[in-house]
Parts: sequence; C-alpha cells; structure tokens
Amino acid sequence: MARLLEELEYRLRVNHKKHAGKQHPQRNEQFEYIAWQRRQCAQNGIPIASVDSKKRELVGNFKNPGAVWCRTPHLVNDHDFRTDAIGIAILYGLYDVVANCGALFVGTTHDTADFAVDSLHAWWQAEGGPRYPSTNQLLILADNGGSNGASRRAWRYALQRKLADPFGLTLTVCHYPPGTSKWNPIEHRLFAEISKNWRGEPLRSYETILNFIRTTTTQTGLRVTATLSEGDYPTGVKISNREMKLLSITPHDVCPQWNYTIHPRPSGECGVIS
Repeated sequence: MARLLEELEYRLRVNHKKHAGKQHPQRNEQFEYIAWQRRQCAQNGIPIASVDSKKRELVGNFKNPGAVWCRTPHLVNDHDFRTDAIGIAILYGLYDVVANCGALFVGTTHDTADFAVDSLHAWWQAEGGPRYPSTNQLLILADNGGSNGASRRAWRYALQRKLADPFGLTLTVCHYPPGTSKWNPIEHRLFAEISKNWRGEPLRSYETILNFIRTTTTQTGLRVTATLSEGDYPTGVKISNREMKLLSITPHDVCPQWNYTIHPRPSGECGVIS
C-alpha cells in the first residue's frame, strides 16, 4: 500500500494558508502607497520602523513546537495550564528596515498601546536616534489591529505624547489593510527568525526568552536586541474627544483611515489634561 501511494504521488502533507479572505476594496491602493512611502524614505535617508506584537508565550516548563538536535528530549509539562506558568511574555517588536536590525521588548502584563509606544520610545532613545542623528522623521509600518491598530485612539495619543513631542519627531504612520499582516516586514524578517531560533526549546524563564531573541541572526546580517519591560500596563484606558483634539495629526489624501502624519507640538501647545 505504501509503495502504491508513493507511485501515485501521495504524501503526508500539511495545510497551506493560500486562500485569502474577502479583500478590502482599497487593498491594492494602500499597498502601492506604502511602497511609494518606502521609496521616498529610502531616497531621503528617513528610517523605516516595521512594528507589531508577536504571539504571547507562556513562561515555564511547557512544550514549544518544533524539533531540536539533542541526545534526549526535553521533559515538559503534559498540559499548558496558565496556573503552572511563571508568567506571560508579551512580545512587542520593531524591525529597522534600513539597518536590518530588530528590537524586542518583553512585557509581563498586557499588550496595550502604551506598552507599544513605550517600546518605540525606548528603541528611539537607545538605538534609532543614535543611528539616525541627522533626521527628525520616522516612517512607521503597522498592522491594522491590536495595540497599534489604525482606529485605536490610545495608539495615536501615545505616539503624540511619548514619541513625537519628546523627540521632536515627525511620524508618518501607514497601516496595512485588514487581513494582510503577513506582508508587514517584521513578520518574515524578524518574528519568523526568532521562532526558528527557539523552536523545540522550552521557554522556562524570561532570561531564556531574552537570550534566544538576542542570539537570533541570519546570513544577511540581522542583529536583534531584547529588553525586559516589567511596567504595569492596564487595559481599558479611554482617550476623550477633548484629548484627541489636542493632537497634531494630519490624515493623508490616500486612504486617510490608514495613513496619517503626527507632527511634534511646541511645548506650550501640548496641553495638560487633568
């Protein structure tokens, strides 16, 4: 039977994600606009940051998909119960498209807009600013959902207050259309490589996770930093209409729901909300 199946070209095969869901009518227009923005930035020496949240991980003696070369298998828990975990690793990443460098911030509470923008703030302060000292602009490529979703008020509010204003940065933000997150460069340039590096290895501690991230490399020269962020990021934070009106945001003519520029405000115009 095995020989006959072989002759008939039968194989054990896995499912392939090939059928796309319903496409947004402005999908192609947005992809073309993002490509144009990237070309403009490349020509003018403006850095490009691709950002996203990676799948959260249970920290502890749990099975990690994949296989690893070893003499004996890792013995792990037979169930993935949250109560048996040391904690949860909330992974927010940034991929510097120009420099081929990644930065991952490992949170311990929730994936919120404040956590995402605090990660961007820390990256610009430690890496982005020193790497690009002659520019005051940044292009951010983001997905359409999660902590950096296009419709999230908290995301735009935090970008203004924690990134644009403190550093005097003009931020151009472009979101990928719904259902197209796999085209975001961070997915295949950074997250996929990290998953390869730790496949089959139990993520028993936060330090283990940080070490696997930091040792992720590729033949094209990818370098990655990792930082543990133990701050508390509560969910359910609401941004009022009054607070939103204080922001300096300009929607673009092309797909304004996904493309906008946040300008730094003079200190006297930032407005303090009590």
